[in-house]
Amino acid sequence: MATVALRSIQGKWVMACTIMASAMAFIDATALNVILPSLQQHLKASGPDLFWILNAYLLMLASLILIGGTLGDRLGRKKIFMIGIFIFILGSAACGFSPNAAFLIIFRVIQGIGGALMIPGSLSLISSSIDEKERGKAIGTWSAATTLVTMGGPALGGALADAGLWRYIFFINVPIGVIVLFFLAAKVREIKDEDNNKKLDFPGALSIALGLALLTFGFLRLPAVGFNHIQGYGPITAGVLLLLTFILIERKSSQPMMPLNLFSNIIFSGTNLLTFFLYAGLGAGMLFLSLNMVQVQGYTQLESGLTFLPFTIFMVVNARFAGSLADRYGPRLFLIAGPFLAGTGLLLLSYIRQTKGPSDYWTTFLPGILVFGFGMSLTVAPLTAAVMGSVSDHFTGTASGINNAVSRIAGVFANAVFGSMAVLLFSTALQNGISEISLNPQQKQVVIAQAANLGNARVPAGLSPVQEKEVAAAYHSGFIDAYGKIMKVSAGLGFLASLMALIFIRSEKIKKKKGPASAGPV
Repeated sequence: MATVALRSIQGKWVMACTIMASAMAFIDATALNVILPSLQQHLKASGPDLFWILNAYLLMLASLILIGGTLGDRLGRKKIFMIGIFIFILGSAACGFSPNAAFLIIFRVIQGIGGALMIPGSLSLISSSIDEKERGKAIGTWSAATTLVTMGGPALGGALADAGLWRYIFFINVPIGVIVLFFLAAKVREIKDEDNNKKLDFPGALSIALGLALLTFGFLRLPAVGFNHIQGYGPITAGVLLLLTFILIERKSSQPMMPLNLFSNIIFSGTNLLTFFLYAGLGAGMLFLSLNMVQVQGYTQLESGLTFLPFTIFMVVNARFAGSLADRYGPRLFLIAGPFLAGTGLLLLSYIRQTKGPSDYWTTFLPGILVFGFGMSLTVAPLTAAVMGSVSDHFTGTASGINNAVSRIAGVFANAVFGSMAVLLFSTALQNGISEISLNPQQKQVVIAQAANLGNARVPAGLSPVQEKEVAAAYHSGFIDAYGKIMKVSAGLGFLASLMALIFIRSEKIKKKKGPASAGPV
């Protein structure tokens, strides 16, 4: 399978198409966190609805991304990439027309199916097309360029949401996707493994999809029904059993969608553990930071979006540079330092209490965001290069799919588990906060029931002006208390990711995996 130079005409078209397609997904993701308060208001969405709006997409992505990578390896990377883009833009258009939260959740599922075919295709095309000596630089370029293109996502999302035009966050994907499809068809050649004619592993795909769906449903139901209810422990138990079944299927299958022997490579296993912990912390941290700013600290959605610009600027400036340095010196040091700094940034953000709003941003949120952003900018390109450098070219789509699946599974569990945890922490804080407010038992029950809406909790009707003020203050302080604890756990996950790099990553072994030597058992 011939590769091309990064600066060649073919190399430039591959980079342009993969960057634009990835940017489409990243704009959607970064803007969506910012517009969640608008979704809650305009679609009458509850707190659990918000988590399902996020998780419906992530769940399908995590469940099917493995088979998306495998399809690309076997049927043609460009073909599957284009099919994924087409489905993604159809789902995006449908999301834009959603009349309520239930329809938006359904259409986010369609987006997730498209993303599962599209996202692994971008890195797989780069890894299989670009010469191995320039792969780290190419991935760094991809990281920097996609970040540059999407750095306006939060600001754009905030501006549109404040103007009541949040639906255009989804509509914007359509013209981008159409342009990418045109240039892929006209300018990029097909890339697939001619000797790879294996059948697809549908039992494995079905078991992991159902397992993750049941686990997510169970965790999202826990705040409402409790740990002792069948709707809580039942789906979680069934989900765990299905995931164990998935492992058994993959062990016995002659043509598994996730070859378990890939994990015999300690670097591949270590980078995926690192990915899981880091992206779980990242997902929870970004979500609750945005909710805190808009719903408690008094930021507009545009102001909330603009606060992430320092983060994205670091990603633009450092990602390509870090990728090039990782090519030269190996990724280990970057994968130790980057997640550690990201965790430190999240820890700094966890100590923020009630502020005076955007005027306090420079001394409250900015320092943590800077440290967090710098840490992530050191991590992304070296992490991807380490994953790709640990496997044979024949498995680049599968490796990309697995690593992307791990990051999305981390996001699913972060949203489900941390969402449940936040509601429980918020409810506990509320019980303590309203204990000295003169409310009857029924009023207290109604006040605490609003915890499911997190920062969008509304003071119930029928209270006196004094009670309304006291309850509103309890909502604010209770949410900030829950936010601080969630952010500290997120920081701990960042530190765990750094520890994984310290234990498992060896740069010299990644270098030995390049070229023909990598065409071994992994």
